[in-house]
Amino acid sequence: MPELRLDRVTKQFKNKIAVERVSLCLKEGVYGFLGANGAGKTTLLRMLCGVLKPTAGEIFCNGTEIGKLGGDYRYLLGYLPQDFGYYPDFTAKRYLMYLAACKGVPNELAGEKVQEMLRLVGLEGEQKAKIKTFSGGMLRRLGIAQALLNDPEIVVLDEPTSGLDPKERIRFRNIISAMSKGRIVILSTHIVSDVEFIADEILLMKEGHIEKQGSVDTVTESIRGKVWEYEAKQEEALRLNDRFPVSNLKNQGDRVHLRIVSDICPCEGAMSVSPGLEDVYLYYFEEVPEHVDHMEGRI
Repeated sequence: MPELRLDRVTKQFKNKIAVERVSLCLKEGVYGFLGANGAGKTTLLRMLCGVLKPTAGEIFCNGTEIGKLGGDYRYLLGYLPQDFGYYPDFTAKRYLMYLAACKGVPNELAGEKVQEMLRLVGLEGEQKAKIKTFSGGMLRRLGIAQALLNDPEIVVLDEPTSGLDPKERIRFRNIISAMSKGRIVILSTHIVSDVEFIADEILLMKEGHIEKQGSVDTVTESIRGKVWEYEAKQEEALRLNDRFPVSNLKNQGDRVHLRIVSDICPCEGAMSVSPGLEDVYLYYFEEVPEHVDHMEGRI
């Protein structure tokens, strides 16, 4: 069973520190890295994959620094970057067969492994189609297939559902759940629903730091007493929306229902309610998660 350990890992680009003194220990399970764009998630993942070298600190796999493992570490790894490379005129099957050879999958096993991955991601019926004809969702599924070709023990997925519709996101979550047993799966996203139901542990990343870490329940519990619901007339709702972070705002006849994230009670009559992961995201990053409809109807 693999173990990844980060010891005070830092990455600096000229005058900008993208990741600062991050220390973590990752074992079997699904880890959801949540953070706004620019939080340092991609930089951290690229260091975990050996694409970037830390400015300071070290990354260990099973007790050995990953740079010393060389090809042995790459063989343990499956990586889906935000923008993965592919040959548009290749068919899905030819592309995966080519990558299987690059990853060192034995010839006698490659064909069977490619078919297994195509079935897993729901592309078996499209294996003879050229990649340039694929939709965005099909491309992301192909990306997951290539990341899993060598049966990796460590899977790193960077914004894997960016641009996908809700149906494709659900399909993606089911794939991750199906293949996560016995692996370290690291999923970086700014879309709360991608990790809320499948992550064993949530890591909130902000300005290069790990702001909060724990199970979904632990992380949401950290802001108990800071989420409020209130119904207001439209003018009052507009004022509250200007003064406080609002994770949801919905018209209900001549009233407006607000879900407000605030350290203090936002107004007389507001009721404290149980927090959710979307509320946690808004509390720490002060922006509405991508899939939340902030304005359900207009005021």
